[in-house]
Amino acid sequence: MGEATVAGLVHYPVKGCAGVPVPVATVTRTGIVHDRSMMLVDEQGVFLSQRVLPSMAVIRPTVSADGSRIALAAPGMDDAEFDIVRDGDRSQVSLFDKWFGVGIDQGDAVAKWAAAVLDRPCRLVHVPPEHDRDGWGEHPGKVGFADAHAILLTAQSSLDDLNRRIAVRGAAPIPMNRFRPNIIVTGWPDPFTEDRVRVATVGGAELGYATRAVRCAVPTVDQETGRRDGPEPTRTLADFRREPEFGGGVSFGMKAAVLGPGRIEVGDRITVTRWG
Repeated sequence: MGEATVAGLVHYPVKGCAGVPVPVATVTRTGIVHDRSMMLVDEQGVFLSQRVLPSMAVIRPTVSADGSRIALAAPGMDDAEFDIVRDGDRSQVSLFDKWFGVGIDQGDAVAKWAAAVLDRPCRLVHVPPEHDRDGWGEHPGKVGFADAHAILLTAQSSLDDLNRRIAVRGAAPIPMNRFRPNIIVTGWPDPFTEDRVRVATVGGAELGYATRAVRCAVPTVDQETGRRDGPEPTRTLADFRREPEFGGGVSFGMKAAVLGPGRIEVGDRITVTRWG
């Protein structure tokens, strides 16, 4: 098997919004610093997602180097910048009617800006200092506002295999950003090698396999335009990546827990210390 390396690192400061590629990432127990540390919620505190609002993909958040401010950009809107409130008024929030907790409200100004983009009332919230949420799976780990796991890892060879299958149907290939990964791996010649990883050292961090990543409708959203773009990749994944134990959903990628925090750079080696 070839030497695997980190080909890309991405974090998503606001859950459901655009990702930020970075050359270096600090990984904590809940994932890459700033990853899904904030989310947009409706008037009932329920998280907003590209599953219902694909236009969230065009909101581009950037956290300042010192972590004190967030800049937001979206087509047709003036760019805006706000202080990040890390402790203050708490509001009740929820994910999938399965996890219920609190978020730190980020104020009226940012709420007004986001509501104008999405054309509906919403609030931006940040994880509170006391946030302590368990993931699940073989290695559960801890998680911020991500769906249920700290890290999503995908492999370039898996995408190449998927795109070959999509091409057979006469459809256009899809980019990796449809799957919104945190870590992209190159160097595994066999597609879906990530399914078999159980413990791996990635740069200075150690990751533990939690579960295969069962996909919702988000990979059908064009991440550049914020619009749904047909049945791929879900249609082709349904041919060979069904997961009966998860209601017949399709999978792509590996969800992982952080077993040992550390620093990861693009180009770092990935060493698998235990295979499944």
